[in-house]
Amino acid sequence: MRTTHERASQRARRRATSTGTASLALGPVTDVRLSRINPVAQLIAIAIATLVLLTSLDVVTPAVVVAAELCLLPAAGLTRPGDLLRRTWPVLLGATSVGVVNVLLSDEAGVLTGLGLALRVIGLALPGVLLVASTDPVRLADALTIHWRVSTRLAYGALAALRLAPLLVAEFEAARLARRTRGVEAGRNPVARARLLAGVGFTLLVGAVRRGSRLATAMDARGFDSGIPRTNARGSTLHPRDTWFVAATTAVCIVAVTLSVLTGSWDPVFVG
Repeated sequence: MRTTHERASQRARRRATSTGTASLALGPVTDVRLSRINPVAQLIAIAIATLVLLTSLDVVTPAVVVAAELCLLPAAGLTRPGDLLRRTWPVLLGATSVGVVNVLLSDEAGVLTGLGLALRVIGLALPGVLLVASTDPVRLADALTIHWRVSTRLAYGALAALRLAPLLVAEFEAARLARRTRGVEAGRNPVARARLLAGVGFTLLVGAVRRGSRLATAMDARGFDSGIPRTNARGSTLHPRDTWFVAATTAVCIVAVTLSVLTGSWDPVFVG
């Protein structure tokens, strides 16, 4: 008969083989409607929504903006609750924390304030989730260097970092499962769990620094820091649909502010 340790090892190996698939779930979803929008147009739309969300402390404005952003989830390929939760749980945790703290430290009016701040956190973070979920980092780097003349060293350095992010997730899961296979588990002890998590985090940090150094050396060897202007093989084109996307974002923000003013909840932050 197999021992408990052998069964745990088999489970760990099976889960380790699925780690690559899980990490890919954090990367861009291929062939979705939102991926047809140029990354530069998406960044402009994000800037417009961010500006509007930061100008008022009311509830109506972020509620309308968040509702519009949620309508874009199918266009970004985020239709399954599991995939959506995997990408947005830090946002939801942060929004919940902000809302609860403001409710507990304020009077009855603080409930609306806390709700508005929580919606604002979601509204500010969700466009980034949509961008990462629908946009290939290579297209993003190409668009930045062609349309905004961003330095190729900066753009492709960011591209390399985005490419390595899913790998860190896979390594974290592999390290955690390896410790579990060796019988190193915290059980229900939160202190032991935090200590083990810190150990895994330190391991990932060391590995990330080493990999980053090797990647930087490889990029320098390929002439990314030569100072010579680089050409672009793929190119990046702005289409009419990109203009319509930015215009639709602007219209949603105007509607959000208008409804906020008409309902009497408009509370601009620049008024004392």
